Amino acid sequence: MNRYLLGYLAATVVMLALDMVWLRFIAADWYQQGIGHLMSGEVKLFAGAAFYLLFPVGLLVFAVMPQLDAAWWRAASMGALFGFFAYSTYDLTNLATLKGWPLGLSLLDTAWGTLASGAAALAGRAAAGAV
Repeated sequence: MNRYLLGYLAATVVMLALDMVWLRFIAADWYQQGIGHLMSGEVKLFAGAAFYLLFPVGLLVFAVMPQLDAAWWRAASMGALFGFFAYSTYDLTNLATLKGWPLGLSLLDTAWGTLASGAAALAGRAAAGAV
């Protein structure tokens, strides 16, 4: 298996696993309290699947592969930075355009995206570097 595919799979599995724990068990009440009035009664699987398939590509392109020959913390840092910009773009746009979008939720969600993206990039780098 080539290093790109292995790095992608590792980043995808880690991002998905961390996000599922976060969304179902840790932050579900925060999201419900903050934006429950905006939440759909059912998850749109196509949109969710598209995110979890595409986001790790960004991690691979911008954080994992460019840092493959560098120290492990570089990939984690660049992944965290990628997550910070991606999640803050989403959250700040919502804060700017949606009535009732809470600032605290934007800060929490951006912090989460930063952490989860760094961890997923680290996993991707570890897997890609092992080949």
